[in-house]
Amino acid sequence: MSQSHACCTVPPVVTDNYQGKGEYMTINGMKTYATGPKDAKSALLVVYDIFGFFPQTIQGADILAYGDKEKQYQVFMPDFFDGKPADISWYPPDTDEKGKKLGEFFSNQAAPPKTLERIPKVLEEIKSQRSSISEWGIVGYCWGGKIVNLSSQEGTLFKAAASCHPAMVDENDAPGVKIPFAMLPSKDESKEDVEKWQKAVKVKNIVQWWPNQVHGFMAARGDLKDPAVKSDYEKAYQLLLNFFHENM
Repeated sequence: MSQSHACCTVPPVVTDNYQGKGEYMTINGMKTYATGPKDAKSALLVVYDIFGFFPQTIQGADILAYGDKEKQYQVFMPDFFDGKPADISWYPPDTDEKGKKLGEFFSNQAAPPKTLERIPKVLEEIKSQRSSISEWGIVGYCWGGKIVNLSSQEGTLFKAAASCHPAMVDENDAPGVKIPFAMLPSKDESKEDVEKWQKAVKVKNIVQWWPNQVHGFMAARGDLKDPAVKSDYEKAYQLLLNFFHENM
C-alpha cells in the first residue's frame, strides 16, 4: 500500500484560503458539498469531523474527487449537524468548560444513531439525481470515523471504507466490518484501542499510523502552513486514493 499508483497524484496542496472546486446542493434537507465529475460511476460519501465544513476538509474532498486520473469520483459531504457544528475553540478540551461543551455536543448533535439513519436516505436522494453512480465508498474523519465503522457492518451500502484519525475506536465494532477498511490513526489515538480493533477485524484492512500528527490533521485541525503537516496530509490522501483505487 505504500507505493503510489501512477494514476493517483495528490494535486498541489493549498496552505491557506482554499477555495473549493465543487458546489453546494441540498440533500435530505442538508447543505451538501458536492465535487467531482457528475458522470463518474464511483462515488464517495465524506463524513466530516465535529467542526463541520472547513477548508482543509473541503480540499480533501476535492483531492479524492480528482486525484485518481483513471478513476475519478463524485464526492458528497453533507452537513449532518445542520449548520450547528462544534466550535473548534473547544478542542483540545483542556478546561472543564470545554470538556462539558464537547460532551454535550457528542451526546446531542453528534449522537451516531441520528447520522446513521440519514445515510441511506442521502444515498437514495443523490442516486435519484446522479443516475451514473453505481458504487459507493465512505470516508470519515475523527467523529466521522466512528460513523464509518458503524456504516461498514452487515448490509452495508458501501464497497470500501476509510477512517482518518478516528474517534471512539471500539474493538466491538471490528468483527462486524464487512468491507475493505483503511484506518489512519494519529499520535493522539489510543494505541491499545486501535491494536485491539485491528486484531478483531476479519476483512482486508490497513492501519497506517501518523506518529507526528495531531488528531484532525487531515481535516479541520490540519495546519497546512507547517511543511511537516502539509507533507503528511499529502501522503495520507495519496494512501486513500490508492486504497479506493484497489478496492472499488
